[in-house]
Amino acid sequence: MPVEQEEITLPAALEAAQALAAQDGLPYAGGVLPAVAWQLVQDGQAVLVDVRTAEERKFVGEVPGSRHVAWATGTALTRNPRFVRELEAKVAAEGGKEAVVLLLCRSGKRSALAAEAAAKAGFAHVFNVLEGFEGEIDDKRQRGGADGWRFHGLPWIQD
Repeated sequence: MPVEQEEITLPAALEAAQALAAQDGLPYAGGVLPAVAWQLVQDGQAVLVDVRTAEERKFVGEVPGSRHVAWATGTALTRNPRFVRELEAKVAAEGGKEAVVLLLCRSGKRSALAAEAAAKAGFAHVFNVLEGFEGEIDDKRQRGGADGWRFHGLPWIQD
């Protein structure tokens, strides 16, 4: 008699994100708000991976304990051709492509592209952190005044 694999039960926030993603036709598991992402990481339910450049992390700040795999590099933001391999290596200890992975960028746009690439490469539970680290640009051409990780007062450090 074959052994049945135990079904993965995700927290309610991730299940809701997956349902919304399916409804919207997203190619990855979905999006979660920064506070939800932080709680999932604190609870050991997910791995947070920052996909911004090394320079952004150094000069703008980063989330303590987050992993780093740049989606793009340099001032021209040239796509990192090794992104998927590097991501898999960074989360190997947590289950590799089966791990719950939360991707964070500046505003949630690059991380959505990174989540799509990861999902196409076989990552089963990859989510975009909505709003990103700094949030959207406002009418004053500034970030951080209305949304984003830092706006919500979540933990971050700066080099």
